[in-house]
Amino acid sequence: MIRHHLPDTVPAAEAAEDQKPLIWRAAGEIGPGLDGLWLGNLPAAEDGDALQQAGIGASLNLAMNIFPGPLLRPDGTHLRRYQIGLLDGPGNAAETLAAAVTLIDGLAAVYTAGKPHYPAHKRGGLLVHCRGGRSRSVTVLALWLHLRRPGTYPSFDAALAHLHALRGLEQSYPLPPMLALAQEVLNRGLCAR
Repeated sequence: MIRHHLPDTVPAAEAAEDQKPLIWRAAGEIGPGLDGLWLGNLPAAEDGDALQQAGIGASLNLAMNIFPGPLLRPDGTHLRRYQIGLLDGPGNAAETLAAAVTLIDGLAAVYTAGKPHYPAHKRGGLLVHCRGGRSRSVTVLALWLHLRRPGTYPSFDAALAHLHALRGLEQSYPLPPMLALAQEVLNRGLCAR
């Protein structure tokens, strides 16, 4: 079974990045359920050593074309996997993007220890990723930072600028359809508290 449906061609700089795990801490002190939010790519989501070293206990995959499998970290604990699939382009519902922000809220609100027969797990941070950590994941994190930390990020653009600087991201990312979708989420108040 093919787990990842990746594009045949990508720009050379992206192809080089896509070969190694990339992880950036986007926010700390999230809530009782999460130690922090991390931005990353697919190789990071599949690298148990890198995830354990960063203190990441769960991942949120925002791509609908990649499917990281179960992962046992070196300490014997399992990474919890969550997925809300988005296209990296037009065709997404604003409600789906809002659901990703709401899922982060839910994971931050409480740590679910599980039951004795569940895979061993440790509380930690959440890796928010897509294939490259450039568009879908940056959009979701920028929305979350702006909506949940408005004192630090008074606008979506301020949160986006923070992630651009953190990630060293070109201004062409996130892709325009993702930015338009984020604006629709904001205009419709889909993630208001």
